[in-house]
Order: sequence, then C-alpha cells, then structure tokens
Amino acid sequence: MNTPLAERIRPKSLDEYLSQQHLVGPKGSLTAQLKTGMLPSMILWGPPGTGKTTLSNIIANQSGRPFYSLSAVDSGVAAVREVIEKAKKSETLFSTKSPILFIDEIHRFSKSQQDSLLGAVEKGWVTLIGATTENPSFEVIPALLSRCQVYVLESFSREDMEALLKRALREDTILSTKNVTLKETEALIRLSGGDARKLLNILELVILSESSDSFDGKDEQIIITNNLVMQKAQKNTVLYDKTGEQHYDIISAFIKSIRGSDPNAAVYWLARMIEGGEDIKFIARRLVILASEDIGNANPNALLLANSTFQAVNTIGYPEARISLSQCAIYLATSHKSNASYKAIGEAQQLVRQTGDLSVPLSIRNAPTKLMKQLGYGKEYEYAHNYERNFVPHEFLPEEIKGTTFYKPGNNPKENALKNHLKQLWKNKYDF
Repeated sequence: MNTPLAERIRPKSLDEYLSQQHLVGPKGSLTAQLKTGMLPSMILWGPPGTGKTTLSNIIANQSGRPFYSLSAVDSGVAAVREVIEKAKKSETLFSTKSPILFIDEIHRFSKSQQDSLLGAVEKGWVTLIGATTENPSFEVIPALLSRCQVYVLESFSREDMEALLKRALREDTILSTKNVTLKETEALIRLSGGDARKLLNILELVILSESSDSFDGKDEQIIITNNLVMQKAQKNTVLYDKTGEQHYDIISAFIKSIRGSDPNAAVYWLARMIEGGEDIKFIARRLVILASEDIGNANPNALLLANSTFQAVNTIGYPEARISLSQCAIYLATSHKSNASYKAIGEAQQLVRQTGDLSVPLSIRNAPTKLMKQLGYGKEYEYAHNYERNFVPHEFLPEEIKGTTFYKPGNNPKENALKNHLKQLWKNKYDF
C-alpha cells in the first residue's frame, strides 16, 4: 500500500510503454538501436514524469545487459568509480556488451563528478544513460555531451494520459478492486501538466480519499468528475509546480511582461517563481537571453547587467538574490526594445544554409606566409585606422552576396544613432 501507483504500474516492456513514439515507435530514432542492441551512450532530456527512468530500465531489460543505477542527488565521485569498477568486472565475466550505467538527474552532478565518467564512457566500459530535466547544453560538460546522443522526451499527450488512466484503473492491484467510473478527465489532465507520475498520484489521491476504510470498497461507486478532482486535489497541489506546465506558463508570462515593458507584471511573475522555489539559475539565464534577444543594441548595458545578475545570484543564492533578480527584471522591462540583433543572426544563418561555404574574399584573407602573399591574400586590404574617422569603404562579404543587409537597426534612440552613423559611413550602401 506504501508503493505509489506510478511505481506499481511502471511498464516493463516497450509494448506497455506509452508515449514517446518519436523515439520508440516504428520509425523512432531509438528503435533501430534497440533492435540491434548497438546502443550509444545517451542523455534522455525531458520534463518530469515523461518516462526517462522507465525507458532506461526497458532498454537494459531488452538488451540483456547488467544495469547499474545512481542518483546524482546522493552520489559522489567515489560512488561513480565504485559502480564503474563493478561494471568493468561484469562486462568481463558475463558479456561482450558494456553494462548500462543509469544516472538520474545527471544535471546535478558537478564538473568533477561528470569528469569521472569520461574515461569509462570513452573506453566503452559502460553505456551511459543520463536523465535530466534541464537543458544538457548548459548542465552537461561538453566533453561528456559530445560522447552521448541526446534524445528529447515530450510531455504526455492528452490521448496518452487518458490511456494511462484507463490502464491504472484496469490493471493496478489496488484500484482495480474499487468500483470507479472515469466520467471526466479534464481536471486530472490539466493539474498534471503532462507529467504521467503526477497524473497517477492525483488519481490515487482522489480515489483513496473517496474510498471507505473498510475492505468492502468494491461496492462503493466512485465517479471521477472534474469537480471531485478539484475538490480533493486542489488543496494538495502546490500553487507553483516548478517542473510542470506552470513552470513553462509562468516563465512565458515573465518574459513577455518584460518584452512588453511592464515592470509591475514582470515583478509579479518573478515573485510567483521565487515563492515556488524555481531554480535561480533558470530565471537568471532567461534574463541573459532576453537582454540580447529583445533589447540588444537599443541598450547594450542590458546584457552587462543581466550577465552580472547571473553571476551574482549564483554567488548569493536565495533569499537575497531575489533583490538582484528584481533589479534586473525592472531594468530590462523599462529599457528600449529591439530584436534587430536576434533577427540579423537568424537571417544570416538562413542565407548560409542556402548558399553554403562561400569563399572568403582574397583581400581579407589571412596571409601569414610568403606563398599566401604571392597568391594575393590580403593584397587589397586597406587598414581602416590609417584613414579619416578610422574608416575606408570595403566589401567584406563574399562576391555572391555583397551588399546584403542583415542588421537593420531598430527604431529607438540608441539604434537610431547607430543607423545615422552607418549611413554617414556607408552612404547609400545599406537599406535601413
């Protein structure tokens, strides 16, 4: 009875595994590897309750490999090395295929802990499966990330969640003994926010709270409605779920409030995240991104302050860091806005994808050797600082795309000044 519902009905095979068809469906990116048994080390990245741990166990079972599991919350370097030594011995004794080392919440490992995995992964002593709810680009060291495939798990769809609810009522050893009618599912699905574990927890909470304490609960009908779910579960549901749907909704509201120059709304949504215990690095990182994406050269100091805030909050921590976050959010919200830099790099990347590797003009190529100079590398280059205003007209783009304008300054005081400056230098070359 103490075992949670999510654990009691945890799938043991791919046939029972719901969702993530883009990974394990007929054309899934993991399907071929599972069939051949040639598994790469991998990072499973997705929100909580999307089946990362379950999928790891199924992979181990299906491949017939020894399985070792660690949680980054309570494991240090010594524990990692101990498991690696066991894995090396089991590989030698039982199989030519490397054992699987599963590390839950791998983003919580420090750099030194992640470093301790490199040799084992590189030499094939273990096949690493790391599970994380955080972007591995930020939380996993590059050397380890480069040795792993990253697979993204998605929140459960409505259809998947409804199928999961029906399976729980049909197959669970406890709930199947009760007379339950699933009349409405909207509240269950909304409160769970795509998290299968949370969905099952709420379902179990509602049913058990409605059941009598007697063993004769089979005859007592329980009709699951939206009203019943809200009545039973709402008071037990955290106001801010930093790992579920609200996590994304509230950070979206926060960013859009700053983009919309509303400091009051920005501070309110910031307070919601702080009170809910949101990851301080997540908030600060989004402010750094916003400073370039939505403000850019309309106020270059925005990026400096946002980056300083990121460093400050990591040094200070809660609760005092809330002050720095508030200062930064208000400053960004009250700054002039421009997405010109964001659009410029997007357009430039699109053109690069269309035109491929165009040649660097000879005049601006590097010429460190005599042969390169003889070939004309850098021959017609004019050193800007030798001219008035430290400027001389020159074409720096490849011949095929010369004159292309990527950066179009925004309509704000700072970028209007930049626009006038560029017009004076380049005359009518660029279309602003």
